[in-house]
Amino acid sequence: MRTETPWGPWDPPPLAEGVRLLAPLRTRWWIAGGYAVELAVGRAFRDHGDIDVLLLRRDQSEIQRILPDWEWWAADPPGTLRPWRPGETLPPGVHDIWCRPGPDEPWRLQFMLDDAEGDDWVFRRDSRVRLPLDRLGRVSGDGVPYLAPEVQLLYKSRALRPKDEQDFEAALPVLDDDGRAWLAETITLAQGADHPWAARLRTLLAR
Repeated sequence: MRTETPWGPWDPPPLAEGVRLLAPLRTRWWIAGGYAVELAVGRAFRDHGDIDVLLLRRDQSEIQRILPDWEWWAADPPGTLRPWRPGETLPPGVHDIWCRPGPDEPWRLQFMLDDAEGDDWVFRRDSRVRLPLDRLGRVSGDGVPYLAPEVQLLYKSRALRPKDEQDFEAALPVLDDDGRAWLAETITLAQGADHPWAARLRTLLAR
């Protein structure tokens, strides 16, 4: 779905094409955002304005290696874009990267950088929330790695945009009790016990 931004249009490729572009990566990566929820649910249920890909910060140089001729721009600080030069290590405050094949092309992929300590993923909005990297993602039947829905929903719980509410409703049936409990606990820790999603999850767990 093509969308307009102050920095030019987004026109993401079909998910299968995006996955093909990412196949040469030698590090862990996960499809994130709305597509992660869609992969967990097993069906398409809404349009997507971009393709989000999660990568560990320590592996950031890998993405420039696999697409060396593309343009890379970093959100530094959030709300602005600047060129990300080859070989530059982005500082801890930079989490989002946009890329496109050339200056006259639409944006195609967005990468998010997350932190890790050893074998643990660390939630960038609250370092008390951690998860073993082996539990951070899942793999679809087609072999596509994607962010576990409870982790993706934790990120989405702050904004509560209509599409986030739609993703939450679609994902609830595929979350097991462990995923629901983890999501309720981490939302409560990061955002407070009165968050509507945490309350909904606690109600479901009590049944």
